[in-house]
Amino acid sequence: MIEWFAYAQVAVAVVAGLLCLVLGLAGRVPNDLVLGSLALVELLLIGQVVTALVAPAVGNPPTGSLLEFWVYLVSAVLLPPAAALWALIDRGRWATVVCGVASLAVAVMVYRMLQIWTVQQA
Repeated sequence: MIEWFAYAQVAVAVVAGLLCLVLGLAGRVPNDLVLGSLALVELLLIGQVVTALVAPAVGNPPTGSLLEFWVYLVSAVLLPPAAALWALIDRGRWATVVCGVASLAVAVMVYRMLQIWTVQQA
């Protein structure tokens, strides 16, 4: 797993989450900026899936539990589309807050996946 890519994912997810939280708490309904930030987080997660599939084949196996890693990754991949769907259905200010919380949860999951891949011993 590439560390700088994971840290970039965490940074993007935190910025997107804070942006959505601020907009939601300011009373703004979900707009293109909110959905675009979720889309960017999701694109980076798709890159994470590809990296997780390719890394063991090129000699970079995980050092922690594969089951825990993939549960985090699948959960993280499902969160942004679920939040975006909620935002498209509800169109209220709290949907924007939900998008922010989902992005921040993805940031925590990606950081945990990085720890599982590089630090933990099986």
